Amino acid sequence: MTTPAQYVQDKAARSGSSFYYAFLFLPPERRAAITAFYAFCREVDDVVDEVGDPGVAAAKLQWWRRETAALFQGQPTHPVTQALQPHLATYGIRADHLLAVIDGCQMDLEQSRFLDYAGLARYCDLVAGVVGEVAARIFGHRDERTLDYAHKLGLALQLTNIIRDVGEDARRGRIYLPISELQAHDVKAHEVLRREAPWGYSERFQALMRFQAERAHATYDEALALLPEVDREAQRPGLMMANIYRTLLREIERQGFQVLHQRTSLTPLRKLWIAARTRWQGR
Repeated sequence: MTTPAQYVQDKAARSGSSFYYAFLFLPPERRAAITAFYAFCREVDDVVDEVGDPGVAAAKLQWWRRETAALFQGQPTHPVTQALQPHLATYGIRADHLLAVIDGCQMDLEQSRFLDYAGLARYCDLVAGVVGEVAARIFGHRDERTLDYAHKLGLALQLTNIIRDVGEDARRGRIYLPISELQAHDVKAHEVLRREAPWGYSERFQALMRFQAERAHATYDEALALLPEVDREAQRPGLMMANIYRTLLREIERQGFQVLHQRTSLTPLRKLWIAARTRWQGR
């Protein structure tokens, strides 16, 4: 019989996420906590990505809201929440943290476009900023400003995901690039959804994607400038993730933003190397 700890470990490992490689360098208790929290985020996110019927997906998200309430009443029933329960008090994980992640996924069910960057940023705050804050609590911090750094870093990571996944999201009928920015670069939503050549990699699209990449890079810089020196050592896993994702972003740039027909990724060995190098260099 699979234990809750084994369940969340398998969930994290199967995801192939860059986050997994940063977790490997943590002490066992912190690694167990972040793995359980990451598995919770994956479970909730999978509801939106893998459930075709919006009504069924909405019902599943409502179930996760009830399960979150049960978790904080000491009665979790799912392996993920059972694995997370022992770590709640230790790392200051609150119900509103988990509910924010669910709220973000609820937004995915209710809208497939964002009119402007302010709207997109609100979404990113829920699905990535809050996740960054919880991760920073688990990694360890002495300065409350570290939570601001972590929230901003979560935003940078999510902006990178959005750039990488333009084509994959389009196949689902979704566009995360703000509509106002598509209009500013004369790129039509139906063109993105069709993902057709030769228009797809035109100067218009290239300019739009360069604009997205420049904002993501600026957000990384803003986040790193916020990290207090006193917490740099404890927050090294977050720096590993920043370096892995920023390397991915540079790879996408190097390839000319070929994101409509493919999903650029780094090999597991390269991710592990970047994580290890960050551990050695401390930045």
